[in-house]
Amino acid sequence: MAGGTWTTQNKVRPGVYVNVASNGSITGKMGDRGITALALTLPWGESGAIVKLTPQDNFSRLLGYDLTEPVLLPVREALKRAGTLLLYRLNEGVKAGVSSNGLQATAKFGGERGNDLTVVIEKNIEDNALFDVKTLLGRAEVDKQTVAGAADLIENEYLLFKANGPGTLTLSAGMPLTGGENGTVNGAQHSDFLAALEVQDFQTVGLLSQDNTLKALYTSYVKRLRDTEGKKVQAVLSDYPAADHEGIISLANGVVLADGTVIDKTTAVAWVAGAAAGAAVNESLTYQSYDDAVDADVRLSHSGTVAALTEGQMLFTYSSGRAVVEQDINSFTSFSPDKGKVFSKNRVVRVLDGIAGDLKRIFEQNFIGKVANNEDGRALFWAQCVTYMNDLQALGAIDSFNSQSDIVVSASADSDSVVLEVAVKPVDSVEKVYMKVKVV
Repeated sequence: MAGGTWTTQNKVRPGVYVNVASNGSITGKMGDRGITALALTLPWGESGAIVKLTPQDNFSRLLGYDLTEPVLLPVREALKRAGTLLLYRLNEGVKAGVSSNGLQATAKFGGERGNDLTVVIEKNIEDNALFDVKTLLGRAEVDKQTVAGAADLIENEYLLFKANGPGTLTLSAGMPLTGGENGTVNGAQHSDFLAALEVQDFQTVGLLSQDNTLKALYTSYVKRLRDTEGKKVQAVLSDYPAADHEGIISLANGVVLADGTVIDKTTAVAWVAGAAAGAAVNESLTYQSYDDAVDADVRLSHSGTVAALTEGQMLFTYSSGRAVVEQDINSFTSFSPDKGKVFSKNRVVRVLDGIAGDLKRIFEQNFIGKVANNEDGRALFWAQCVTYMNDLQALGAIDSFNSQSDIVVSASADSDSVVLEVAVKPVDSVEKVYMKVKVV
């Protein structure tokens, strides 16, 4: 279904086109959240496809490592706050393999992790005519098959098998696979990832790279999705305040975990992406602690912090043995009467994005092609929108909602179109308290 913003009523595709603006100040049922996306270079796993991961998944089976292993650090950090990670493996790599003892075994995926696979061939203790063929990942047995010959073996989650010559299997204490390589990645793989991601539901996407060309690619992608496709998502990048857009969060520093692990700003993007995706529409990340972090990796002075915030950078600050988000902001800084400073606050953006996305969803699921475009049909749509906005106000996401004046559903210039006008006052979090203390 089409969506996006509009200037004139000239759209062709059926859909909902929503404009949201602040109130002109000179200074400026809810959809599910919690889905973030990352594209990573990894030593194992399916490449060129999006895999949906949750904290409860078997990561050793899917990615070749336990979630506690350093190679999966970005995955672990993202899932500290996100309920679902859409993971895309960028690299294809070279598959490891071994041919010996009447058997050819090839790793299911390319990458260096395949070099940690070993095939063991033993006699079956109950039937001397049979063989036990074991697959080891490191020292752990991950598969065991009892067969008469190589032709009877079936692929498992790690290996593909075939007979090596006309001979029978012979015993082996261990046949290690070799030759696995991770391969290289360029911008084309990132473009493929973004194309695959576009048809998925998600709230944030993170880029773990300092390549400015890739940052520009992700920025253009998010701007297009938000402004043309009606898909209100955000990207999290490191050191990219030049984006100057409410859809781009720029991160200035990283953190130090309790075990001493230093997570630089590039890798910390994963946590921010997960946290921003997982935050509710009535929730701010301001002064929330980075899970298990005890310090910022680079502490900024007061003046440095002010400069970073003014520039449109999110950053972590040391506070009482924790690393906290100084302020939940995005990179938007070019404030105007039509688009005020309020758009730099991610809590506000989440509210506005939620409204745009949820009203679009309500229309698509309940009205488009089902309800007549007459006064009764428009009144029904209006009533659904009012119910939704009242729910938002009950959550504390918006304030001062007036159903009689803040939502207008009217006929469009075309007989099959309606115009939805929404006035909204998002609620921000208290971040600054000015105190007067009188000494008597």
